[in-house]
Amino acid sequence: MADGTKAIVDTSETDGAATEAAPGTSQRDTGPDRGPAAKGAADGAVKSTANGSPKSAPKGASKTGTKDTPATPPRPSAATPASEEPRPPADATAPLSAQEIDAELSAQGNRPERPSRSRGVRRPLPPVEPSEPAPATSTETLDADTATLPAVLPAPQRHSGDKIGARYRLEECISESDTFTSWRAVDEKLRRAVGVHLLSAGHRRAKSVLTASRSAALLGDPRFVQVLDAVQEGELVYVVREWLPGARDLAELLADGPLEPYDAYQMVRQVTDAIAAAHQRGQAHLRLTPKCVLRTDGGQYRINGIAVDAALRGLPTEDAELTDVRAIGALLYASLTHRWPYPEDRYDLQGLPKDLGCVPPDQVRAGVHKGLAELAARILCEHKEPITTPAELAAAIAELPKIRPPEQPAPPALRALPTSRPPRYSAAAPTQTIPVAEPAPAPAAPRPAPRRRRRGLRRALKWTASLVALSAVTVGSWQAVDHYNKQGGTPSNHSAPAPDPTGKAPVTTGEKLAITSISPFNAFGETKDEHPGEIPYATDGNPTTAWTTQRYNDQFGTYRPGTGLLIDLGSARPVSSVDVQFIGDTKVELKAAPAGATTAPTTDESGYRTLTTIATGSGSKVTLKPTAPVNTRYLLVWLTAVPSTDEGYRGKIAEIQVNG
Repeated sequence: MADGTKAIVDTSETDGAATEAAPGTSQRDTGPDRGPAAKGAADGAVKSTANGSPKSAPKGASKTGTKDTPATPPRPSAATPASEEPRPPADATAPLSAQEIDAELSAQGNRPERPSRSRGVRRPLPPVEPSEPAPATSTETLDADTATLPAVLPAPQRHSGDKIGARYRLEECISESDTFTSWRAVDEKLRRAVGVHLLSAGHRRAKSVLTASRSAALLGDPRFVQVLDAVQEGELVYVVREWLPGARDLAELLADGPLEPYDAYQMVRQVTDAIAAAHQRGQAHLRLTPKCVLRTDGGQYRINGIAVDAALRGLPTEDAELTDVRAIGALLYASLTHRWPYPEDRYDLQGLPKDLGCVPPDQVRAGVHKGLAELAARILCEHKEPITTPAELAAAIAELPKIRPPEQPAPPALRALPTSRPPRYSAAAPTQTIPVAEPAPAPAAPRPAPRRRRRGLRRALKWTASLVALSAVTVGSWQAVDHYNKQGGTPSNHSAPAPDPTGKAPVTTGEKLAITSISPFNAFGETKDEHPGEIPYATDGNPTTAWTTQRYNDQFGTYRPGTGLLIDLGSARPVSSVDVQFIGDTKVELKAAPAGATTAPTTDESGYRTLTTIATGSGSKVTLKPTAPVNTRYLLVWLTAVPSTDEGYRGKIAEIQVNG
């Protein structure tokens, strides 16, 4: 490639999650049609789920390439009998490039002739037996040179019910290839669902998989699906990760059509911030597809397979920043247009015509948000201001005008039921008895209609007279007040209200106070900006939407006192109570800044110490009422215990209302 990137394509129809040229290959890399540089067949086609890697296709599926173009068979090597065709590498989910094949064959000491490329098919050649026996390799420590290990080794054969490490019970195989398998399992020690990747320890990729897994585990960023364990046990290597049962991947979200502008903005912002933070710490994803981006029930996006997915498939690490940023651009393009931005159809999305080239999203679909369309074009298309790194993309997203969430539809008005006249009972009777059933008397003759009309007319006249009298009194009062204001005097029967020492107008007790702004207040955590995009959900009047905290492995009190939201009222106001509605039972404290505070407390321990607890409560609907009204500008809704879910501990604030 001109810029060093490697196009990796899986052309199997059943491979919805295989590596493709789209995330890491630009238009100038693959020619005018932006097609893949290598359209090698995917041996071992795969499918996937939201929490898993690709899953194997039916046994009858083709494993030699596309159904229209047969793959060119490799020539038999000297070490292979002429009567027996050499078996191609089993794991072709990510075909090796020409440079990688050269390097492997050079390391083995023999280089056979390349197969024909007349059809544009480039397939990895079979491994060649070295002229001398390879030195013994320790599969217990993987401390030998990986070039001495086999490039192809069958995936370990396991079945549902098998235990790994005497702890993880395999439940369901969610992905299977010739090199590795992925399972949904149960951690019997902690009684929780987990995901497990299995790989033979003698495989050439085993060492890089363990290294990538342990490096990802040290990342410690909650925006990524966490790696819980990475172990070599005898001839088996297994990697254990989180399992998010309620999450939906982006490919599933796009099944119903493109995302709304606000949802697309939240996706690209959260994913970009996470990938940019990973690159700052020397980590890269290298295989960021719609199947790897998961959205939880709370609206937070989590990224699966950081570094590990690429290591399992042997993907190259050159130009990591460019590869990841173009992958994000493809995710944004698909979210806006419901089309895959490359000629191939991927993830149930139709690709663009081959001769069309790179077209901005707003020219593919009407009504696309202009700012987001420009962002995708700067990443994927030829542009005078291209974006080539996650850091540049994060800065460009921060410069976009604020995209507000769509307004929630108003609930339908309920029709009032007709009122019925209550039954009349005798006031002298101490108890009410049920009379004996008797034949119903004949219905009384209805009253003449003219009398009812006259009674209704008299009632309407009375109301009209009352309204006229009330209007006259109101007009007279206004005229009197206006007269005294012009004369500079004050009516003798009225006294002037006492001045407020703060200089503000008095507030009626029980009045709903306007909130100027709300911001996350995570004084004891590294991530200060806790889901700011969800802040509007805390005051949108819809109890089904909520601002959510991060996911915590332990309850508050173990290593931090809590987290919460800081409320700014704009100026010091008398506060009588705060109503908070949660999703799930939550313990909460209401803290207030000093009355004279004009700046918000800092989001660290020193700022936290300046706040005073004025009320506490627990439950799903809590009214925090101090013993006496407090005059303050800043309030802190501080969560001290949050509900437990399948994915850990997480707090959710659905509504906040401050009362004067």
